[in-house]
Amino acid sequence: MSTPMNVQTTAQTNAQASANSYLVGLIGSGIGGSLSPAMHEEEGSKLGLHYVYRRIDLEALKLDITALPELLIAAERMGFNGLNITYPCKQAVIALLDELSDDARALGAVNTVLFEDGKRIGHNTDWSGFARAFQRGLPDASLERVVQLGAGGAGAAVAHAALAMGAQTLTLFDVDAARAASLAAELQKRFTDRTVTAGTSLGDTLAVANGLIHATPTGMAKLPGLPLPAELLHRDLWVADIVYFPIRTALLQAAEALGCRTLSGGGMAVYQAVDAMRIFTGLEPDAERVYAHFQSLLER
Repeated sequence: MSTPMNVQTTAQTNAQASANSYLVGLIGSGIGGSLSPAMHEEEGSKLGLHYVYRRIDLEALKLDITALPELLIAAERMGFNGLNITYPCKQAVIALLDELSDDARALGAVNTVLFEDGKRIGHNTDWSGFARAFQRGLPDASLERVVQLGAGGAGAAVAHAALAMGAQTLTLFDVDAARAASLAAELQKRFTDRTVTAGTSLGDTLAVANGLIHATPTGMAKLPGLPLPAELLHRDLWVADIVYFPIRTALLQAAEALGCRTLSGGGMAVYQAVDAMRIFTGLEPDAERVYAHFQSLLER
């Protein structure tokens, strides 16, 4: 028996809509101000997709990191194509995945999970996002002696990016000294021709440094303040922050007051989103268009 034309047309339309439809989300704590949903959905629309991006905020749901396994199962069952992962879940999520990209495995941190063919595949677009943002915003900055605050999931990614871009000496500081030492040892194995250490005296190290990377949550709207004493900054430093909400953190304001060149976390937010969208959809987002939309969101 032949299929009625209207039924056949409806089936084709539904199949096409399904192929062009994406449901993704962001798991993290205190992410109510994240601009990722607006960036992803706007660019998805420009690409001709039905693209929905949802926040899954541990803080708002009154959950903690122990809920992560349950949340991944729920997302799979509800038909999500993938998830972005942010603080404090970037390292904890690894044990819940089936596969890791080379970057994610090397960094020991995941910020993008693709659900594909019944598998959970972890990626890391933080490092590439930071590198592209740095090359755009501070293209001629010296990477001879760099200090980094933070050795967590995001810290691992941006430290890798700094060394990949040519940092000769990288000194890591973290509230957990053992975590800084562990990350330094891992990076030293990967970049044998550089010097990577866990620092002991922030003031002395910063005094002779060319640049400072800030990769902790301090300075976010929910965790305001400076991650270090302001008097340790000096005008010969460039200062790069990965926090983008607010876009001008207390650290960047203090650095700019001294005449330092600065880089906000906005560029990293844009470029990691572009790379994540490519993983989710297989399409190439327009990075400059996403960047322009991000700027318009900030102006609002």
